[in-house]
Amino acid sequence: MAHPYVLLSAAVSLDGFLDDTGPERLLLSGPEDFDRVDEVRADSDAILVGAGTLRSDNPRLLVASAERRAARIAAGRPEHPLKVTVSASGDLDPAARFWHTGGAKIVYTTDEGARRLREVLPTDVEVTSLGPAVEWAAVLAHLGDVKGVRRLMVEGGGRVHTRLLQQGLADELRLAVAPLFVGEADAPRMFGPGAYPPGRMRLLETRPVGDVVLLRYVPTAPGTGRSAAAADRRWLRTACELAAQCPPSRTAFSVGAVIVAADGTELARAHSREGGDPVVHAEEAALAKLDPADPRLAAATVYSSLEPCTRRASRPAPCARLILDAGVRRVVTAWREPDTFVASADGSGALTAQGVDVVLLPECERRAKAPNAHLLSPPDRS
Repeated sequence: MAHPYVLLSAAVSLDGFLDDTGPERLLLSGPEDFDRVDEVRADSDAILVGAGTLRSDNPRLLVASAERRAARIAAGRPEHPLKVTVSASGDLDPAARFWHTGGAKIVYTTDEGARRLREVLPTDVEVTSLGPAVEWAAVLAHLGDVKGVRRLMVEGGGRVHTRLLQQGLADELRLAVAPLFVGEADAPRMFGPGAYPPGRMRLLETRPVGDVVLLRYVPTAPGTGRSAAAADRRWLRTACELAAQCPPSRTAFSVGAVIVAADGTELARAHSREGGDPVVHAEEAALAKLDPADPRLAAATVYSSLEPCTRRASRPAPCARLILDAGVRRVVTAWREPDTFVASADGSGALTAQGVDVVLLPECERRAKAPNAHLLSPPDRS
């Protein structure tokens, strides 16, 4: 499944509120920040809001700048991004501006909600039922695989932001912090209570935009089991970048590896042939940088741009064996090993047979293959 890059965008007060309890929408941003948001919209393939935001704010979700709309058209894109909303009940106002402005629209709902919405919405609105319940992973999978959305901007509300972040589906959080307080206990907050991914998020950027401060964060904590989290994709991309740093070889693949603790702390990273060793593998080199007794290894994730090897001539222990001996029980990889050097290699199968959760993220395969293009036969050059 090719999930889109999910960017959560919101403006909040200093005490974490999205709005107050008054009848009019509280404007937390100023002109400069509204323009920044418009730029983010113009860069997105789709914009999503939840049913609650649709009911309370009646948004249009359009790109305001004529120049940005023209640039989208010149690039072969629609004038406005796809507009997306989600409602399990299907209880949405057919007169809302959302349905009657901009270009393409889609609403994700249940079987029951779909029957209701198809009777009242304009015929150009795509109504997609996800069965008896709406699951956020299914929404993102449909947007990525069927609608071709690669970059999704989520503009609220708080419940939507909360669910996506709690489920490890948000790739980035952009908060515009306004210099005021709301102080009303019943006012809507950006995030609600519940279980969130562990550890600290990583701060990418902070800068003033008018009188607000923009904060950009990305999650770092790996997923669990065989479910992929947004942080898994980010760490695997890092492993692919490390693969590109390998000294080139005609007799071995270029591979990158990163080992990450459950709380998102990076423990080690390495790439093939690191440090002048012509036969060292990425996972082997990364594990060698850690104390074998490090208690964090048991809950850590190994990210490898190519699945760990099960057979090798250069060293007595293949990387799959080293991972098992280290006590690691989760591996995320981008690419299954082809038969270039070892016939019927199956590192993923060997690890799975020993109880390791192996997650394959094929959306990173192209990056993983790039530094190995000279080793692949033409059918593999995808």
